[in-house]
Amino acid sequence: MDISQTYMPSDTKAAWRSEFWRGMITGIPVLLGIVPYALVLGAQAAQKGLTLAEVPMMTGLNFAGGSEFAAIQLWTSPPHILLIVSITFLVNSRHLLMGAALAPFIKHLPKRKALAALFLMCDESWALGLDDARKRKSQGFMTAFSMPFYLGVALPLYIMWVLFTLLGAGFGPMMGDLRVYGLDMAFPAVFLVLLAGMWKGFAAARPWLVSLVVAATFYLTVPGAWYVAAGAVSGLVAAYFLAEKE
Repeated sequence: MDISQTYMPSDTKAAWRSEFWRGMITGIPVLLGIVPYALVLGAQAAQKGLTLAEVPMMTGLNFAGGSEFAAIQLWTSPPHILLIVSITFLVNSRHLLMGAALAPFIKHLPKRKALAALFLMCDESWALGLDDARKRKSQGFMTAFSMPFYLGVALPLYIMWVLFTLLGAGFGPMMGDLRVYGLDMAFPAVFLVLLAGMWKGFAAARPWLVSLVVAATFYLTVPGAWYVAAGAVSGLVAAYFLAEKE
């Protein structure tokens, strides 16, 4: 919370707390969903040789699970830094579009708050924050984007992600391959739930379909992790040309 909150009138503080708790409650299903694949990521990172100090540094500084899974899959000793950086950039390039979609709702914020919101922006916090802002706008709120609501969603996600990847790194190797418990399915399950909540018809989902088909084709026909780059690039290109036509 910003230091200035200390000097807010009591009714404003109460409203801030109410919105923050509303965000926390809204985010609970997603919050529970990220725990299993945070454990999986932490365990995989430890198996690749990352230490208990390096795992939370990776997940805390690069708050984007998809690119972290991609980086761990590509990790070797010594690591191919250029390849890992390139793949991370391509996977995280979706944040350019996510940030652009969120920009109209946060442009009124002071720079420090806007940057904090963007730092905490992951797929889950973005989807829930954007959906809430659109609903508030349709309901006639003067300020559609609720920063305390967004923080109520995003901060617990950030803390739980870093914490459970660390726990996965510490205890995962003792449990063996966590995938036998089906925990790796939590990752696609969370995204399917978010997709269902944001579904606006087939036309809006065409870039995702293009990305899926291209990534699957590369996965089945081209050795290595090129399917990650192919899926990311094809999705961005499809989004650009389809948007241009519309």
